[in-house]
Amino acid sequence: MANRATFTLDEDAYAFLRTFGGKNKSAFINGLLRKERQAYLQKRILSANLEEAGDATYQQELAEWDVTALDGIDR
Repeated sequence: MANRATFTLDEDAYAFLRTFGGKNKSAFINGLLRKERQAYLQKRILSANLEEAGDATYQQELAEWDVTALDGIDR
């Protein structure tokens, strides 16, 4: 499903869109937004991973759960 949005671009942004957007400017903008969303998600995941890695209590709990989960399982 496609949705419509109306927004205002400054002259430089509009000139860029006209120059590089090709015939389907909506597809071009959608592609830019997908890339930006992916970069945002990657940044959030990295931040969460760094936070977890720096939390000694959380790391200890993970280690304890690893022992519990593997208890009695032959490797």
